[in-house]
Amino acid sequence: MKTKFSGWTAVALVMANMVGTGVFTSLGFQVVSLSSGLAIILLWVLGGVLALTGALTYAEAAVRWPRCGGEYHLLSTMFSGPIGFLAGWVSILVTFAAPVAASAMAFAAYFQRATGEKFLASMNGWLPSLNTTKFLALAVVIIFTVIHAMNKVFGGRIQIVFTLIDISVIAFLIFIGLRHAQPGLVSFALDDRAIKDILSPAFAISMYFVTYSYSGWNAAIYIAGEVKRPERNLPFSLITGTSLVIVIYVLLNYVFLRNIPLSVMAGKVEVGHLFGSAIFGQQGGAIMSAIISLLLLASISSMILTGPRVSMTVGEDYHYFRWLARLNSKEVPYLAVLMQGLISVVYILTSSFEKMIIFTGFTLNLFTFLTVLGVMKRRQTQPEVTLPYRTWGYPVTPVIFLAFQAWILIYGLIYRPKESLAGIVLTLTGLIFYYLSPRSSGKESALEKTGS
Repeated sequence: MKTKFSGWTAVALVMANMVGTGVFTSLGFQVVSLSSGLAIILLWVLGGVLALTGALTYAEAAVRWPRCGGEYHLLSTMFSGPIGFLAGWVSILVTFAAPVAASAMAFAAYFQRATGEKFLASMNGWLPSLNTTKFLALAVVIIFTVIHAMNKVFGGRIQIVFTLIDISVIAFLIFIGLRHAQPGLVSFALDDRAIKDILSPAFAISMYFVTYSYSGWNAAIYIAGEVKRPERNLPFSLITGTSLVIVIYVLLNYVFLRNIPLSVMAGKVEVGHLFGSAIFGQQGGAIMSAIISLLLLASISSMILTGPRVSMTVGEDYHYFRWLARLNSKEVPYLAVLMQGLISVVYILTSSFEKMIIFTGFTLNLFTFLTVLGVMKRRQTQPEVTLPYRTWGYPVTPVIFLAFQAWILIYGLIYRPKESLAGIVLTLTGLIFYYLSPRSSGKESALEKTGS
């Protein structure tokens, strides 16, 4: 009998994919131009609304077509032509591999701050051509890649443990932050300053960082075919995981604002380090760095686990990518896991992953937009289909998501034209492989089985 992930494992994956570097780094960029605490908190609430409306809609798509592959599978089912393949192409190259590399590098940097340079200096002699940061980043990626390539059950259990640790740690930080809050640091009143900030271009610019922090809310759909009782557990995991992260993000940013002066945070990346210093004194930075290091391990593990399921599904459907669908005795697509790990290693060694994340952000938002649009399209063309779960608040819910995403996409084209166009070009290179690689004979039947 095929081993399946539980609903709570899926919840853990959603939360671990969302809680990463963004919430501990982006606030410093927001307070450069925004001085109202109310406006800043509203940013995180609106970002949560976008993520939750997306999760509510995605849950219907995942229940209707419960197969691994994420946007690749869903868009291949909803639309004819290469749209689905291009989503898979971007997922293979960037969606998971680049954030894994970025999170690994962030882990290494925080870990060094936590342990001190003297302890780690001796490691440089092992591989003279690598600095300590890259060495640690590579080690983390390789270790988790090997774990998830060997055993799915063990990897899933690790994910639950890491996520529980994450929640506990963040809850502790929120508790401590509320106890040490300094009300005079920032105003949360609905005054002229707040209204001015909310209506300013800076508010829209800051949404870019917030949406990045919330990315990962759709994680459960990447393992949809491997979840127990998908009709129940997929909506449960997407909605529960996203809702919990919204609460965490709003409270965590609130305590950051209540404990760190805006002038100290402005333009700084290491917000978590500053928070630790403000709360715990001289050693607080090191303590906070250690905590964030632990949180990043969960995020890295989650992305390494979920990402290869997209590659596996592409391999099932296209002849030249068939090797990506090979399973080991533990029912793990081990070659897909190893390939993703290899791509992450390349990003770490070349230090190009940061640019990758930036210029693909526009493209990834485009595919989530198309997925939600596809759900509405199928509702119109096949209204007679009975589903165990239907989007709550339809059609208002998906319309809200589409409106927010359209705003972000338009903003990206106007204010980030180079990155947006680079993402489009990267996506279009997938057309070469789409037309060169013949479809496997079983693709159409596979889609039919999932209810297309």
